Amino acid sequence: MVPSPAMSNTDTERRSGQRIPVRVPLTLNTPEANLQATGYTRDLSSNGIFFYTDFPMRTGNEVEMLLILPPELTSGEKRWVCCQATVVRVEDGADSGKCGIAAHVRKMEFLPELVG
Repeated sequence: MVPSPAMSNTDTERRSGQRIPVRVPLTLNTPEANLQATGYTRDLSSNGIFFYTDFPMRTGNEVEMLLILPPELTSGEKRWVCCQATVVRVEDGADSGKCGIAAHVRKMEFLPELVG
């Protein structure tokens, strides 16, 4: 079967930002369940994130994430951010026990550096 010219990679690719493959820990808060969970990223872009977590989620869930963005996404230095996002895809993690979650970032707020 020859692929149709109408079915190009650009048709199926919905991302508008470049993905940065990076594994950083994150903390999740969900308003629906009023619970806090943890996870780690697989990749990040300026408007999306893919992460793994033990916490069950569904497409459409709202989630707040706290994480440190790498220098590639912050013009040179690591920065703490709080992101408001919507889950757009959930992948079953039968092998690892963790679900893969793709989320669209609606709002990102840079946080002040904590000095301790």
